Amino acid sequence: MKSLASPPSLRLTPTTRHHLPSRQSSSACHPHVVSSVIKSNNSLSFSSAASGFASPLAVEKELRLETSAVRHVTGSLIRGEGLRFAIVVARFNEVVTKLLLEGAIETFKKYSVREEDIEVIWVPGSFEIGVVAQKLGKSGKFHAVLCIGAVIRGDTTHYDAVANSAASGVLSAGINSGVPCIFGVLTCEDMDQALNRSGGKAGNKGAETALTALEMASLFEHHLK
Repeated sequence: MKSLASPPSLRLTPTTRHHLPSRQSSSACHPHVVSSVIKSNNSLSFSSAASGFASPLAVEKELRLETSAVRHVTGSLIRGEGLRFAIVVARFNEVVTKLLLEGAIETFKKYSVREEDIEVIWVPGSFEIGVVAQKLGKSGKFHAVLCIGAVIRGDTTHYDAVANSAASGVLSAGINSGVPCIFGVLTCEDMDQALNRSGGKAGNKGAETALTALEMASLFEHHLK
């Protein structure tokens, strides 16, 4: 009867992708283990020692050097000329959504997006955003669709239904249209939270989601065609 050959030992070559646990999880879950990387004959092997915290940084650094041939792609925030954006805005809680819209448009302008390349579409509420975003994405006119709304908790479960439907609607719009649809709907416990996030002490989430739209539009336009 033939004996089974032992499996070949694992060799991590410079073009191999390596998935490492985060530094936080490594130290939190296994504080006593220190891993080190030993380079030999253009391959990597690992050793462990029980001597406290230390090496995930060194391991990551070594692996990053060894995998330099891997191509990393990201969208650009340097410029937005030539990119076209649609912004779907809910009228409900307009005192909040108008501030989010202003933050988004101001951010687009800072990154050289022309006013004529921005189109704003108003809908009754956050529940209606998804279907309109999908229609705009499929139109072929826009590189990304930014979806802005504000859902504030009340005394009934209506909040949960609208918040969940708005999130899944925006997600489905992006998947079905193949165009990035960015979720910029605030889901807050009260009006104070909403105002704090639309230009108050917590910043303007409309501006933040505009940056996401810029990066995703650039990624799709320049790298994922």
